[in-house]
Amino acid sequence: MINKLSIPYVMKKRIIIFDDNRNRREGLEMLINLSENLVCAGTYSDCRDVLDHIAQTNPNVVLMDIDMPYVNGIEGVKQIRSRYPDLKILMQTIFEDDDKIFDSICAGADGYILKKASLADLVDAIEVVCEGGAPMTPSIARKVLALMQQKNKKNNTEQFHLTQREQEILALLVEGFSYKMIADRCQITRPTVNTHISHIFEKLHVNSGTEAVAKAIHNKIV
Repeated sequence: MINKLSIPYVMKKRIIIFDDNRNRREGLEMLINLSENLVCAGTYSDCRDVLDHIAQTNPNVVLMDIDMPYVNGIEGVKQIRSRYPDLKILMQTIFEDDDKIFDSICAGADGYILKKASLADLVDAIEVVCEGGAPMTPSIARKVLALMQQKNKKNNTEQFHLTQREQEILALLVEGFSYKMIADRCQITRPTVNTHISHIFEKLHVNSGTEAVAKAIHNKIV
């Protein structure tokens, strides 16, 4: 007989959804609740009361559409960041290189997920942002980098002393690989990937995958 007390309890990550398409909201809610480690804590059609919704649901991750009536996703991100600087926000998009995605990331979003993504990809993206990563293509990273360069014209002569494995993993991050994909490519475990990512962040003096990718491109590390 299995002792239930010996089975570790896993706290599910709470996800809320902002999307003006009712069918999509309901579909995402169903997909999220099918996942073993996720639960949908709320769905909303726009960002008119975004801060109240977050206060009521206490989410770990926000799935945010961009084009919504009344108050759109970009404005919603700005409002969230004004009160919840550490809350993870994933934008939903049809096209990866949409300028609105760049605007969303500049407003404070942590990355984005394609609307056509499978449940496995959605879950992986949520796990990546929760671990400090940034689901984002290099083209979007370069746009973020360009903005950073406009704000800071100083020459950067830092030396980062990354190991060969850390350079390999950073290169995969720049290519848009998720943590799970990196683990598969490098034939290492997810916890090992997390350890390498932590060391990379520490050596680059950054706090997120977005900053790591931008800094890697800027300094031609990979």
